[in-house]
Amino acid sequence: MNVDDYTRFVELDPDGMLGRIGELPGQCRDAWALVKSADLPSLDAPIRRVVVLGMGGSAIGGALVQGLVMEGCEGPVSIVRGYTLPAFVRGEDTLVVGCSHSGNTEETLACFEQALERGARAIAITTGGKLAAMAQQAGHPVLQFDYPSQPRAALGYSFTLLLGLFSRLGLVRDYSADLGLAVLAMEAWQAEIGPHIPVARNEAKAVAGRLVDRLPVIYGAGFLAAVANRWKTQFNENSKHWAFFEELPELHHNAVVGLGIPERVRNETLVLMLRSPFDHPRIQVRWDVTRELLQREGVTAQVIQGRGENRLAHMLSLIHLGDYVSYYLAMLNGVDPTPVESIAFLKNRLAEVAP
Repeated sequence: MNVDDYTRFVELDPDGMLGRIGELPGQCRDAWALVKSADLPSLDAPIRRVVVLGMGGSAIGGALVQGLVMEGCEGPVSIVRGYTLPAFVRGEDTLVVGCSHSGNTEETLACFEQALERGARAIAITTGGKLAAMAQQAGHPVLQFDYPSQPRAALGYSFTLLLGLFSRLGLVRDYSADLGLAVLAMEAWQAEIGPHIPVARNEAKAVAGRLVDRLPVIYGAGFLAAVANRWKTQFNENSKHWAFFEELPELHHNAVVGLGIPERVRNETLVLMLRSPFDHPRIQVRWDVTRELLQREGVTAQVIQGRGENRLAHMLSLIHLGDYVSYYLAMLNGVDPTPVESIAFLKNRLAEVAP
């Protein structure tokens, strides 16, 4: 396929995933305004820890917030992707935030119910469904938004609402200025990688072209580790493409030993290294050494730098770029980026077995 043939995009993308990707900066603006005006209860006792519940596209917002605020949030932030809460979740000094786009994710509902039974403070972030009803019935607040899309396409809401909630509750500083600059960085990059920009001048299309018939392995460090995970899942769901991610410096203690075998995989792999000047100084050194290791083993790699004036901007700009890359790869793969038939199959089969 000619990735510059915009008319083919319409044929392969009848549900308009390209439009949803382009709306990410606006989603962030709208979500920030929503959470700033939300009616949230004042805290009469300190919150000592936060647990974010979610799966898939609803969980990645929590992982991104966790990475961003780790150095500025005094209490620990944990992400639970599953059916069971940790034993430490008990009492009002723990805040449990249930995140589910549909409000009907069974793993999130199971954990949210456990949180209510254990007397934890609870807040739901959702478009509605059983999660909203459960929270409201128990007298807990709901941050409800309306954005009809696949959960992964509503990241601007799932991430920004959670970050704004942390700010409103005094768990982290006010990120209003950072978010404004991040939105500008996304919009500026979008002007360079949108569908009407030809591949010769379009970084997203160029990266997608390099990935045809290759295995993407995405590396990220620190606050960008969850961004690497986001790239991986977007390749899976939008592009219908195998992909994996690794986190630095952990990959230096295992993954680098297995770069050479099997040769066939090595020769068909492209490592994408998501970097930022805001990475830890020792991570900067490790990035350079990693590049040397990959070259020594004959593994093709590409460095991709975030943009903007702060960590949040680098995080969101790289997410925006990755979303476009995954979309163009879907076009090159000749697949519709919206439906996720395998996930629908799993849900239908699970529904046949009573819990």
